[in-house]
Amino acid sequence: MERRIFAVSEVNELIKAVLDDVPLLGDICIRGELSNYKMYPSGHHYFTLKDEQSAIRCVMFRGQAMRLRFRPENGMKVLALGRVTVFPRDGAYQLYCNELSPDGVGDLHVAFEQLKEKLWKEGLFDEGHKKPLPLYPQTIAIITSSAGAAVHDMIRILRRRYPLAKVKLLPVRVQGAEAPPEIVGAIRYANRYKVADLIITGRGGGSMEDLWAFNDERVARAIYDSEIPVISAVGHEPDVTIADFVADARAATPSHAAEMAVPDQGELREKLQSARLHLTRAQGKNLELLRRRLEALAAKRVLTDPMAVIQDKRMLLAHLQKNLGYAAEAGLSSPRRKLGTLAASLDALSPLKVLGRGYALVTDEKGRILRRAADVCPGEAVTASLGEGRLACRVEHVYTEEKECHEREEGKEL
Repeated sequence: MERRIFAVSEVNELIKAVLDDVPLLGDICIRGELSNYKMYPSGHHYFTLKDEQSAIRCVMFRGQAMRLRFRPENGMKVLALGRVTVFPRDGAYQLYCNELSPDGVGDLHVAFEQLKEKLWKEGLFDEGHKKPLPLYPQTIAIITSSAGAAVHDMIRILRRRYPLAKVKLLPVRVQGAEAPPEIVGAIRYANRYKVADLIITGRGGGSMEDLWAFNDERVARAIYDSEIPVISAVGHEPDVTIADFVADARAATPSHAAEMAVPDQGELREKLQSARLHLTRAQGKNLELLRRRLEALAAKRVLTDPMAVIQDKRMLLAHLQKNLGYAAEAGLSSPRRKLGTLAASLDALSPLKVLGRGYALVTDEKGRILRRAADVCPGEAVTASLGEGRLACRVEHVYTEEKECHEREEGKEL
């Protein structure tokens, strides 16, 4: 019997046909650990599932990969649902994956934690970026579904608590694939046209899938970029979304958001009445104090008898003038006496006083005072100043003490 010879492609096709005929391999769920996970520009995902003993190659085409709600990562335990077959060109069997989910934890929960960690690292949850809510908002924009009960509750509470605020509804879908872009568009619209000074966005309660629009990264970034403060009000108290972390304030429920957004008019009236009472009391105390001060001023003598005060001041002025005269006289008498004493001393030392007693002041032709007879020679002209008048003289003889004694002795001998 002649042996049949197969081409490589025929063998691969034969193996593929055998595997495709096994029903269990046509819809199989495999548990394993992700390895070598790669996402190509075409949108197809290629990876390997492995356990402690074996590994199997897998592929997830673009259409199925777009339905993923989380970001697969190497080392992650997953459940892969699909069919096992052979790719004839390579002759290698692999799993054509239709669905992929985390093992033990829901894919939405994993996606939530992944996005939460990513945005936290980027600083979108930073408290320093959060804006304060206006104390008395003039216009409030509500971004939610117009058909839900939440919007009616919020409008009712806003009108009851603070009817001065205007409310603008920007209706959007809050569930489904179309919800995130509509919410993002409404937030950007409110900022672009400055339609309000406060935004409330959210919806009523529901499952995690129902609230998923507020876990969308696009919505989170739109809230973060909003120049208008945003209050996130999604679901009930236990429900926490990514929008809650990014928003400037988080409300447990939509009704709670309305209460946070505006003050209560009843409380404002009480505060105004209390302030008015406090102001009235303060004004009364000030007026009473001023009245007492006015009465005290009115009782002063300067107002009750102004002429008597003027007379007292006049008497005081006269007394001061008198004392000033005494003080001036006393202050001048001592210098006056000292001046007289100095004048008498100066007069006693005056050359004129000496000349008046019979003395003469003799000067030479140059006006120099002659103190010795030897300072002149016979024949020179001198001037003698007397107590009254002057004499012009000429020196005939000069007598010094020695010469005078000699001449006296000669006269005695004769």
